[in-house]
Amino acid sequence: MSKTQEILSTIPGNPLIGLQKADELWRTYKAGERSFPTVITEQAKPLEQVDYDVAVCGGTLGILLGAALAGKGWRVVLLERGELRGREQEWNISRRELETFVELELLSEEELGEAIATQYNPARITFNGGKELWVTDVLNIGVDPVYLLDKLKQKFLASGGTLLEHTPFQSATVHPNGVSIQASDSPITARLLVDAMGHFSPIVQQARQGEKPDAACMVVGTCAKGYNNNETGDLIASFTPIKNQCQYFWEAFPARDGRTTYMFTYLDAHPSRPSLEAFFEDYLTLLPEYQNTPLDQLDFVRALFGFFPCYKDSPLQYPWNRTLPVGDSSGSQSPLSFGGFGAMVRHLGRLTKGIHEALDADLLDSKSLGVLQPYQPNLSVTWLFQKSMSVGVNQKVPPNKINDVLSTIFADMAALGDDVLKPFLQDVVQFPALAKTMLRTSTRHPLLVASILPQVGVGSVASWMRHFVSLGGYNVLNAAESSVDRALASSAKKQYYANRWIDALKYGSGGDY
Repeated sequence: MSKTQEILSTIPGNPLIGLQKADELWRTYKAGERSFPTVITEQAKPLEQVDYDVAVCGGTLGILLGAALAGKGWRVVLLERGELRGREQEWNISRRELETFVELELLSEEELGEAIATQYNPARITFNGGKELWVTDVLNIGVDPVYLLDKLKQKFLASGGTLLEHTPFQSATVHPNGVSIQASDSPITARLLVDAMGHFSPIVQQARQGEKPDAACMVVGTCAKGYNNNETGDLIASFTPIKNQCQYFWEAFPARDGRTTYMFTYLDAHPSRPSLEAFFEDYLTLLPEYQNTPLDQLDFVRALFGFFPCYKDSPLQYPWNRTLPVGDSSGSQSPLSFGGFGAMVRHLGRLTKGIHEALDADLLDSKSLGVLQPYQPNLSVTWLFQKSMSVGVNQKVPPNKINDVLSTIFADMAALGDDVLKPFLQDVVQFPALAKTMLRTSTRHPLLVASILPQVGVGSVASWMRHFVSLGGYNVLNAAESSVDRALASSAKKQYYANRWIDALKYGSGGDY
């Protein structure tokens, strides 16, 4: 019996079964055998009656948006395939990002304080053989999902929202005046369907037509008690050279129930890539060295695992009227990020305002909704970074090459100050910070920069340059826009599009940080 089978079979809920199911899904992605069901159809005949303004499909993170829209007076129904309840494992985020909940009046300051389960400082950044860096107040807050979702559920219901638990989405038909959703005995009708079902949403699968992802992030981990040190965290760490054509990275956080540790890697979906179970075996083999704690000293509370497909064609825009992907469904995080809670919170205010204005002006066609998920050059530039942190199946790269590159670049960012380093650690890339880092690294370490080119390829660099120039343009336009008074447009439609362009500049330049 492997270490993975031995340990996971003893954890409550037997996560070994879940790991094997996730592995089978990962196998279909690698093999290019993704079937995509037709869950969205269109019909020219109008609905006789539309009961809701918004139907949010996917409650775990959809409740954030559902509660915000219900608070603005819209008739919102939320569909969740199981019970709407947060997981036991904390969601890590930075304190300043949590203010969104107070700004949208979803939580009071007191309730927000109650939602914070853990806090720690400082956090480490380290790469095999390089200098350790330490930062404070970055992803150092652990939010209690059980408490948070319960409070948001109460807020949602108090605002008139309708919650349908144990009601999985099955299919939907788009009509000229609304969407008819099949999820129970009788159809649920709404003016707008919001897809918050995540990376593996059946609507996403249909929209992408079974397309193979351009990259993926594999993650495995546990929460356990018994570690020798549980005072600090790791934002990103590595202590091994390239293994199995992958560079292994680690994260670690103090948790309410012990210490959470993750191992993750960036890779493509080539059929020869390792299974999640094999990856988990490597994690358990390396964990004692990483945390200086033997396995038999640990009491494992939870196991965590998954893979996150990434597409260059992101954020995703649906081709159908009256349908909108949000959160992981839209792919609105960079290929360096796991997405999830942090990405949803970052865009929550923007999406709430945008959907509110779209409903108010009845701009629910695919073109109008598409501008709610615009091109964001600050996300697109990170594809080159992801590429430089991964290794092709047949590539020959010096064993410590990725560690050397990252150690140098992060040291340069740290030398340039928190204004450069901290946004990047929170998945926010800004033109001034990136330009300063490039200039410093290229002048101080020209041979290192030149050595990256064969690994990532000329095509990737050329594509990156286009996004980098766009990032600079967005930065200039966002600064110019914020310095002038906004004039009211002559119609609600023009105002809607003007506001979405302003949002695109702000978020696409990292100006929301």
